[in-house]
Amino acid sequence: MTTTTLSLNQKRWLKFKANKRGLISLWIFSLFFTITLFSELIANDKPLIISYNSQWFFPVFKDYSELDFGGDLDVSVDYTDPYIQELIAEKQGWLVWPLIPYSYDTIIYDLPVPAPSPPSSSNWLGTDDKARDVVAGILYGFRVSVLFGFAVTILSAIIGVAAGAAQGFYGGKVDLFFQRIIEVWSSMPSLFILIIMLSVITPSIAWLLLFVLLFSWMGFVGVVRAEFLRGRNLEYVQAARALGMSDSRLMFKHILPNAMVATLTFIPFTLSGSVTILTSLDFLGFGLPPGSASLGELLAQGKANLQAPWLGLSSFLILGFMLSLLVFIGEAVRDAFDPRGTY
Repeated sequence: MTTTTLSLNQKRWLKFKANKRGLISLWIFSLFFTITLFSELIANDKPLIISYNSQWFFPVFKDYSELDFGGDLDVSVDYTDPYIQELIAEKQGWLVWPLIPYSYDTIIYDLPVPAPSPPSSSNWLGTDDKARDVVAGILYGFRVSVLFGFAVTILSAIIGVAAGAAQGFYGGKVDLFFQRIIEVWSSMPSLFILIIMLSVITPSIAWLLLFVLLFSWMGFVGVVRAEFLRGRNLEYVQAARALGMSDSRLMFKHILPNAMVATLTFIPFTLSGSVTILTSLDFLGFGLPPGSASLGELLAQGKANLQAPWLGLSSFLILGFMLSLLVFIGEAVRDAFDPRGTY
């Protein structure tokens, strides 16, 4: 059993690797996502390391007071303040700044032209209309979008698989009742309902995740339900039932592994759909709280500032690039799990 499973998984992996576009997309997406996970070390308005009075400070990981550097006030340190930099230099100290010395919410006050300013050596993709660095916003926004997509996808898969398993395994009135509910619920205009719900509450990532989850789980139900309807009548399942095996054990040990094959092929597409929904809501002003790192807000700024094409182009290109990679990965996964070419 173990040898067969390993052999089958190896065949699927080899078939996935044979799809060069999907494999390259996976590596590129993984690289970009890994880089954004360390955004604080790449784009930040706090130094990575400070040497002061023979002591080491790490502002990226811990907040310090001006008193720690010989200042007069017990307030958080503004490391760009010349006064603070002079205090550090007096003790033969030095600072190591990140590659991009701005965070996603850093307001840049010394721009040579009014915001939004064009790309320059200091701001590689320019600044938005709030004088914030676009590259830093993209780094943090990419991370937020993908993490939100992963959260929605994982929770949707859990709920959708559980609902589809119950419908397919028990069938009859249970299946009929829940199918009618799903048909009615899925026929509703989800984006408009999300906008209405989010317009009457204070926006937060938790509420956003909950409301998006109300609709996203249904995409997994159909394929899991079909697999359970087929699997419950297989001979080995009937034999296990005759031996007294419980329903939960039958569902999760004997039928679910087969259903997960179809479920896995939906995950990349659900992930891209979740990112699209978050971007759409942010673009319309009903998404993340104001001031959050958001690719959708950057798109909205590009629409509102046509005289600054770098805003719209940068956000559009990064979104198109990310969604294209996810679609290519999804196609490769779908082909790899296709039984017509794997078994």
